[in-house]
Amino acid sequence: MVRKRAVDALSKSYLAISLILLYLPILILIISSFNASPRNKAVWGGFSLEGYGRLFQNDMIMQALGTTLALAAGAAFVSTVLGTMACIGMLGMKKRARTWVMGVTNIPMLNADIVTGVALMLLFSRFVDLSFLTMLIAHITLIIPYVVLCVQPKVMHMNMSTYEAALDLGASPGYAFWKVVLPELMPGVVAGFMLSFTMSLDDFSVTYFTKAPGIHTMSTMINAEYRKGIQTELYALSTIVFLLVLLVLFLMNRKAWLRMKKINNRKGDS
Repeated sequence: MVRKRAVDALSKSYLAISLILLYLPILILIISSFNASPRNKAVWGGFSLEGYGRLFQNDMIMQALGTTLALAAGAAFVSTVLGTMACIGMLGMKKRARTWVMGVTNIPMLNADIVTGVALMLLFSRFVDLSFLTMLIAHITLIIPYVVLCVQPKVMHMNMSTYEAALDLGASPGYAFWKVVLPELMPGVVAGFMLSFTMSLDDFSVTYFTKAPGIHTMSTMINAEYRKGIQTELYALSTIVFLLVLLVLFLMNRKAWLRMKKINNRKGDS
């Protein structure tokens, strides 16, 4: 009995410490967004909402935010399409060939980001000038493995009989894929898109080495601003992004909870 209480106390303490380490920095960031000091250098200048007011008037931050979102959305979309096609294409391969392809695909995920960034920078600098396009290609290279990781299990457990039945009933291969195969893969495709979007949004190393001078994403701009003291507007933007992500997670979990509640109610009625 004493041993069980000790284990429960240790597990609760571990959980509490983990939550503090995870969320205390975010809490400090949110508090810092209300600092009246224009450049936050760990000096509290009083409570103010001016950082949020200046945020949407700061052209440099808005431009960096637009570049970040465009880069993440474009890279995630292309990666999702290519990754899904690759997973479907691997269905026709033998097990050994599929293992080799998966091994090659996973190299960007297993490799250090800084190595990938430097290697891509050397490659691009050899043939073209660095630009938004080089960043986009670099991000696609980086995040395709995450799409494959999400879609591949769905493809491997897919029931091909429904696809063949659709062909037997007169559907064209494209129509059968659109109406039969894609809906079955959609949970993995959506998960792959969301994960790749997040990875692209969060990346610094690959972006830093493949971007052109004068182009900034949020991560590279924060790195450039760090020595001067990060502007309060950046804390405000980070707080807004955190709250939006929290809202999306809440809505998604609420939708899943309502679906499970409806299923349980149907089972109870039966």
